[in-house]
Amino acid sequence: MNDTPATERDVAVLAAQLGRAPRGIVAIAARCVCGNPTVVHTAPRLPDGTPFPTQYYLTHPDAVAAVSTLEANGVMKEMQARLTSGEEPELVAAYRAAHERYLEERYELGDVPEIHGISAGGMPDRVKCLHVLVGHALAAGPGVNPLGDEALALISASWSPDRCTCAVEV
Repeated sequence: MNDTPATERDVAVLAAQLGRAPRGIVAIAARCVCGNPTVVHTAPRLPDGTPFPTQYYLTHPDAVAAVSTLEANGVMKEMQARLTSGEEPELVAAYRAAHERYLEERYELGDVPEIHGISAGGMPDRVKCLHVLVGHALAAGPGVNPLGDEALALISASWSPDRCTCAVEV
């Protein structure tokens, strides 16, 4: 994890990216090469008391759009089929390990009983949200979330953390 403290400018950029005030910011978990937030590390319980399992929230608009295109094109269904086929036990094990790491990192911030044992994105048995998996892959780095890494590779022609496409001005 490469968390860095969120500055006032980061909070303003996040608000512009999200179109609303960001909630429950713990830190910035991943940044664009220009320094703008790409993934926000979010508390497991929001300030209003709502449990929030998505601790690595993908915020960069171009990344969000690229991942949305993958989802619309059925990539989640393909990944889910691979998880359940029994033909890729290494993938299943690596995805389960990503789930366990996700939970360990969240428990460091506190255990929220309503979401205990639940990570996000469908882990460890389903593929429910590629945005979460990509956010986790960007926050944790390569080799931690195999399906997040795959999704990043699939969107690399349209968005990459190595190329700035930020249009946010604050």
